[in-house]
Amino acid sequence: MKNRRLLLALMLLLLGAAVFGGRAWLYARHHVTTDNAQVDGRLAPIAPRLQGYVAEVRVEDNQVVQAGDTLLVMETADLDAAVAEAEAAVAAARARAGQEGGGELGARIAAARATAAAAEAAVTQAEADDVRAAADLERISRLAAKQIVPAQQLDAMTAARASAAARLAAARKQYVATEAQVQVAASAREGGSANLAAAAAALEAARLHRAWAVLTAPTTGIVSHRSVDPGALLQSGQTAMIVVPTTEIWVTANIKETALGRVAVGDHAEFTVDGYDGMRFTGHVASVSPATGAKFALLPPDNATGNFTKVVQNVPVRIAVETPPDPAHPLRPGMSVDVAIAIGDTRS
Repeated sequence: MKNRRLLLALMLLLLGAAVFGGRAWLYARHHVTTDNAQVDGRLAPIAPRLQGYVAEVRVEDNQVVQAGDTLLVMETADLDAAVAEAEAAVAAARARAGQEGGGELGARIAAARATAAAAEAAVTQAEADDVRAAADLERISRLAAKQIVPAQQLDAMTAARASAAARLAAARKQYVATEAQVQVAASAREGGSANLAAAAAALEAARLHRAWAVLTAPTTGIVSHRSVDPGALLQSGQTAMIVVPTTEIWVTANIKETALGRVAVGDHAEFTVDGYDGMRFTGHVASVSPATGAKFALLPPDNATGNFTKVVQNVPVRIAVETPPDPAHPLRPGMSVDVAIAIGDTRS
């Protein structure tokens, strides 16, 4: 009787082992698993674009911030002065260039055009005088040939004709000079417009630099590694703190290259986090890295040696999280994860 019980217990144990082993085999056949995985997210370093002293820090470590919240303010006295100087330069350039024909340069163009118009009128008058003098000289010449008028009158008319021609030539030269002055004034006006545009661009740059004095959160997340206090001197590009995102989170699973052929983009995935016992999360394969993780190492391995040892490589696979955020179980970058990717007939 005792032997029968022992045999029955042994049979039950073997049956249980067979069922457990069968289930494990079926699961392994339809899933790729790995514990070489972690939660990932893009950490946002907060650093100024300009060198300066810190005037105010409005956040503390581990504080939750929303995208656009002010984190840090730099001293702005010199930046405000630069903006005021640029505004004054724009005002001066606008007064010189003017708008719609106004301004100093516009007045200069108007004066030059008025002078040119007067010179043109003088040319017209001189041309008329020259034509009249030429006609008078021709008439007097015919009368003098018939000895109707004295020679002195012919000489006087000849001199008058020469004087009219000289006045016409001088008027034409004066008109050409005034036209040149109009072109010079127009060129100066164009230069004034260019100076105004340059001053306006300098003002925009000064205002942009002023805006850089206020550092805001680029994304919703949690402040970490705050390393500055008011009065500290920050260099351009020096990290003052880091914002760890709470929404843009994914899982990076390192899959062995021998199993990578069974994984495809879109495969359903489940994972657990070591810190949340029993809590299961869902997702799907979003992408597969184009290279193994070793290729991105600081010192990539070189297999072209005489002592070559083949090592199975891991390929990072990105898994998008589908489970809605749970404040009681937040996914934090760096957390260790166990991943199971459904393959084969289990693919959706």
